[in-house]
Amino acid sequence: MAASRRLHKELDEIRKSGMKNFRNIQVDESNILTWQGLIVPDNPPYDKGAFRIEIIFPAEYPFKPPKITFKTKIYHPNIDEKGQVCLPVISAENWKPATKTDQ
Repeated sequence: MAASRRLHKELDEIRKSGMKNFRNIQVDESNILTWQGLIVPDNPPYDKGAFRIEIIFPAEYPFKPPKITFKTKIYHPNIDEKGQVCLPVISAENWKPATKTDQ
């Protein structure tokens, strides 16, 4: 499965890069399509918080975008009341297969 290979590669790159803002990434190796982790912003007004997120990748990834959901309540103009991230870059109409998880 192309999605699995690509996601294993992206996960490995993220872990090796030592990203400070996306931490504690947990992936069930039997289901690479679901990631959980913490977003830890370093700029106000969110710099005092850590926010749990879940990323669900479709089986057609990278040809279809992932769904990103904040599990921790957050007030942000790009996050709806259910915690779903609403950004043009991850909408089906604007998604580009070259976009990677760490972008």
